[in-house]
Amino acid sequence: MALIVQKFGGTSVASTDRIKNVAKRVARWKAQGHDIIVVPSAMSGETNRLIALAKDISASPDPRELDVIASTGEQVTIGLLAMAMHEEGLKAKSYTGPQVRVLTDSTFTKARILQIDDERIRKDLAEGYVVVVAGFQGADEDGNITTLGRGGSDTSAVALAAALRADECQIYTDVDGVYTTDPRVVPEARKLDTITFEEMLEMASLGSKVLQIRSVEFAGKYKVKLRVLSSFQDEGEGTLITVEEDKKMEQPIISGIAFNRDEAKLTLLGVPDLPGIAYKILGPIAETNIDVDMIIQNVSHDGATDFSFTVNRGDYGKAEAMLKEIGTNLKARGVVGDNKICKVSAVGVGMRSHPGVASKMFSALGAEGINIQMISTSEIKISVVIEEKYLELAVRVLHKAFGLEKAE
Repeated sequence: MALIVQKFGGTSVASTDRIKNVAKRVARWKAQGHDIIVVPSAMSGETNRLIALAKDISASPDPRELDVIASTGEQVTIGLLAMAMHEEGLKAKSYTGPQVRVLTDSTFTKARILQIDDERIRKDLAEGYVVVVAGFQGADEDGNITTLGRGGSDTSAVALAAALRADECQIYTDVDGVYTTDPRVVPEARKLDTITFEEMLEMASLGSKVLQIRSVEFAGKYKVKLRVLSSFQDEGEGTLITVEEDKKMEQPIISGIAFNRDEAKLTLLGVPDLPGIAYKILGPIAETNIDVDMIIQNVSHDGATDFSFTVNRGDYGKAEAMLKEIGTNLKARGVVGDNKICKVSAVGVGMRSHPGVASKMFSALGAEGINIQMISTSEIKISVVIEEKYLELAVRVLHKAFGLEKAE
């Protein structure tokens, strides 16, 4: 018998029929003798609908009141799911985040969990109940309802698993695990049986949409075993995300190829090559909450240099306008930009002990005539910026070069 936290995303509870299916799935786990905590999201599209209602009233809604509204989506789901479990003959109780006492800070719309009171949940589990807890929400010290922002239900589930020292946290989604890359781009992509937290963090930060990065960070910090499973398939073990162990010495060099289309590049031409120049350029950018990813400062010529960096494509216009103003103040030659780029990355903890990964990656791309504009590396990943039109070709080429296809 194990204590398991199961999280179901919006597509898994998108209709009453799907909610009934979730209840049947939980009933099968419960019949095996496990203690179960279920963390559902709002029904698919519901949170967007609620936020749209708020914006019909106010162009910039008050964040506190927005959280009051947005949190109601999950409240509907937990009530319906508990009822569906009763129909399956299960004892079940539903709780909102504030009822459980998921304590957060007071940063409305993107709060962070500080503490979870597990007393009520443990009592219910001991009495044989399935406990259904609303994801995405909590309350601050003053009792204000808060929401956790994008990916909040994943984070709620992992935090509950950490607080209760659960044996496993299962994330049910519309895919049956973590793949070596997106199967829509590479049909030969292979589902991974296991992946380390480090690799999953890199994959999530580099564009993989299977798990939200905050939940992976939380799971890694508190050593919570995560498993990604399909809501729509009963068979299969999914993908286990766990701490790297010595017995995995024979793991592949590369575990996956990640990519991100939402990239844009900006270059400030001919800025003075002086101490502190990077701060003078990037400081004002950071103050407007624009995240900078890759950075390159070119070799100095005649006391001047070119300074390039990438941002999310959605921030491109704002960053370009700011950079022009910064360039004027620094007496730069001008600003050039490109919002038709993408980032492709090879990820794998095996890189640490296998040299030559970069040369193989660059050789494979070069053989296809794909020009590399920028390069970024860490211990377990190599990322390159290329023209967006080459994205799918690059992913396919690298997937094959590193032998990630399904076994014949």
